[in-house]
Amino acid sequence: MIGIPVAFVTSGLVEYFVHKHVLHGRGKDKKSFWSFHFHEHHGQSRRNDMIDEDYLRSPFQWNAQGKEVVALAALAIPVAAVFPIAPFWSATSLWHLRNYYKVHKRSHLDPDWAREHLPWHYDHHMAPDQDQNWGVTRPWVDTLLGSRLVYAGTEKELKDRARRAAARAAREAANGEAAPHAAK
Repeated sequence: MIGIPVAFVTSGLVEYFVHKHVLHGRGKDKKSFWSFHFHEHHGQSRRNDMIDEDYLRSPFQWNAQGKEVVALAALAIPVAAVFPIAPFWSATSLWHLRNYYKVHKRSHLDPDWAREHLPWHYDHHMAPDQDQNWGVTRPWVDTLLGSRLVYAGTEKELKDRARRAAARAAREAANGEAAPHAAK
C-alpha cells in the first residue's frame, strides 16, 4: 500500500517536469511534436480567456486535445506494465493520468471553475508569465520549487480581465457578433 502515496509524489513530479521541460521546453520549437501544447493550446487559451475549443471536439482528432490523449496513453502503457510488480503504485498512477485529463479538460471548458478550483493552472495560462505554475492538478511541486506565482484575485488580474473584456466587446461590436462567452 506504500505505492499509493509514492504514486501521488511521482505523479506530481512527472506532471511538473513533463509540463515544464517537454511541453514548454521542447514545445516552444514549432518543429517539435510537443509544439501543440504551447502554440495551439496556450494560444487558444490566451485568446479565449482560458477556453480551449479543441476540448469541445472529439478527443480522437489530431488537434491539441487529441495529441494530449495520445501522450497520456503512451505514459499509461509502461505504468500499466508494472501492475503485477507494483499494483497500488500502478493503479494510483493510472488514476492520476485519468484525473489529469478530466481536470485539465474541465479547466479549459469552464474558466470560472478553473479559477476557483485550480487557480495555479488558471495562473499558468492567464498570468503574463506562462513559464510558471507547472502543476495542473496540484500546486505542491511549484510551491516546493518556488515556481508558484499567484495571479488570480490580484489587482493585476482584475485589470487584465477588464482590459480583455473591453477589447472583446469592442471587437464584437465592430463585427456585430454576440459574445461566445463572457468573462466574469
